[in-house]
Amino acid sequence: MKQLKITLLFLIINFGGLAFGSWLMDSGPLSDWYTNLNQAPWTPPGIVFGIAWTFIMVCFSIYLGKLFTVENTIENKIAFLIQFILNLSWNYIFFNKHLVLTALITILLLTTLLFVYFLKLSSKTLYYKYLLLPYIIWLCIATSLNLYILIHN
Repeated sequence: MKQLKITLLFLIINFGGLAFGSWLMDSGPLSDWYTNLNQAPWTPPGIVFGIAWTFIMVCFSIYLGKLFTVENTIENKIAFLIQFILNLSWNYIFFNKHLVLTALITILLLTTLLFVYFLKLSSKTLYYKYLLLPYIIWLCIATSLNLYILIHN
């Protein structure tokens, strides 16, 4: 029951973060700036982003529910807070401020942190750590898209 409550809390926080992140993007992927960029050939259609992030945040929230049930430490709280800030700030840095290199650095830090979650912070979550894989895979794709834009524009 405790794990379910914590998972629900993280669902609220993470989906709230997605909503706030969308607001920070201004018009985001629909903006003239973004649509006029030379984008990677493997850039998925816009609808994929919403579906992917929904799935990722459900998986991530379930993982966090388990993590904070078995190991509610200050280290885990700080890691989550840093992840949350990096995730939100990428939207603003990339879509609103158009700082492609800074956005790339931000997403690389976020991806590194997710690998830390997977390799270090997940020692007591057994198979739950595999719920991080959609997030990690998506961040690798997003990083490649960001890098492509940096190189080709």
